[in-house]
Amino acid sequence: MSTHSDSTSPTLVTPSLLRDWPLPAPGDDKYSRGAVLVIGGARSTPGAALLAGTSALRAGAGKITLAVAESVAAQVGVALPECGSIGLPENADGSVTGEGLHRISSYVERADAILVGPGLDDLELTESLLRALLEQEESGTKGGPAVVLDAFALAGLVKMEDEVAPWRGRLILTPNPTEAGILLGRDVEDLGGAVLDIAERFDAVVSCQGFIAGPSPANSAESRLWKITTGHGGLGTSGSGDVLAGAIAGLRARGTSDAQAACWGTHLHAAAADRLASKLGPLGFLARELADQLPALMLELNT
Repeated sequence: MSTHSDSTSPTLVTPSLLRDWPLPAPGDDKYSRGAVLVIGGARSTPGAALLAGTSALRAGAGKITLAVAESVAAQVGVALPECGSIGLPENADGSVTGEGLHRISSYVERADAILVGPGLDDLELTESLLRALLEQEESGTKGGPAVVLDAFALAGLVKMEDEVAPWRGRLILTPNPTEAGILLGRDVEDLGGAVLDIAERFDAVVSCQGFIAGPSPANSAESRLWKITTGHGGLGTSGSGDVLAGAIAGLRARGTSDAQAACWGTHLHAAAADRLASKLGPLGFLARELADQLPALMLELNT
């Protein structure tokens, strides 16, 4: 999508811009709207995977599978009856390990977007899981599903930067400012510049606190940095990041580009907070309520 010639100053993500960048048509059935696989949900944090999965569905994805710690898989399936729920091996503390990914191999192959991170709670085990997921991919080349990394999966990415060549060009990263600093190995002062640096370093699309960046485009006239123009401080609530990552994964599964999914998802997430703040007050709304706002907001922007 062409916008302006200076690719390092942000393009503002406005309703007008999004209307000129429409989402894919809904399609005839759930299979045409894409499949999302969420890998996360330790025993103590299954709600994070639930929030991400709910958000992906609210963003219009057709099928959701949640791969979580086996001790909570049944409960997750009951809590979100619209999903498929698969148990993954866990350690004594209930943290998901990198073992047993053969259980989800068919879901990995069929997924349009894979989201890793929501509810994972052990950094070393998350790193092992990412390595196992990379090894499981048969092609080892570009062209597989989009890979969205959030939370502990971002820190795991740093430790295996030299090993993620198969994912380069299809990574979407959703760090908060602290995680952005971890990805760069330095303090973040200029968030827009940091997001650009992360995008370039990992050949990824990055969404961080209202800034979205992509790697250098082939056409220098295309944008590679965007900035959201809406959003409320109430977004600083537990689970908000899981909703954002899920929305981006859901939109990506529907057939958008990585950058479009990140721009649309980040705007919708922020606009949902604005809407809840006006209805309920600036603080106290819940992350799950953010997801519930997504369908109406998409309808308004796609008409």
